Amino acid sequence: MLKKLLKNKTVKSIIIAVLCVCFLGGVALIGINAYMISYVNDYILTVDDLKNENFDCIMVLGAGLWDGEPSPMLQERLDFGLIAYETGCSDKLLMSGDHGREEYDEVNKMKDVAIEKGVLADNIFMDHAGFSTYESMYRARDVFQVEKMVIVTQEYHLYRAVYNARKLGIDAYGFAADRLDYPIYNDIREALARVKDFFYCVVQPEPTYLGDVISIHASGSLTDDKERL
Repeated sequence: MLKKLLKNKTVKSIIIAVLCVCFLGGVALIGINAYMISYVNDYILTVDDLKNENFDCIMVLGAGLWDGEPSPMLQERLDFGLIAYETGCSDKLLMSGDHGREEYDEVNKMKDVAIEKGVLADNIFMDHAGFSTYESMYRARDVFQVEKMVIVTQEYHLYRAVYNARKLGIDAYGFAADRLDYPIYNDIREALARVKDFFYCVVQPEPTYLGDVISIHASGSLTDDKERL
């Protein structure tokens, strides 16, 4: 049966076309990932580097809640965001995450954690519509008017985050939150996401939601959607 199919010219052409597409897709996947990692390498900073820098803000990216509390991944990002804050490289934190539903609110929880650690509420901004890495960077530029920032997330994710920000015109750097080990699945998913965001940065579509400008140099209370004690 297989031999008969292979003798059919139409079937052979389809198989060859599929193999070519798979090959070109693999080349693009490897090439884009290598390019993005190489492009960002020089912009990843250490704690000592941060002490000599001055940023408009420190952006901490959301990473999910478990039963209303930060997931281990998000808690790690918050911990390292506070480490960056303590270096004095910026007095502003920008918490960017998913608050697309009333019952799911990453950013208020992120702000609460930072306040519990002693950060002034007015110094903490919340991006309630940071629904993706690309959208977080776009909104940092257009809504919060950020020109220079350091982004805190896990290293495997940092390359895409910094790449997106810099391609959108922000002078962005990265600080890796890498205390925990993560499954290989994260790396595979991230490799595909880098390809997606590579093309997003070429086309630069608007995010799901923009809204009014809230300067990062104003008060973080302007992003509050509930009263705090």
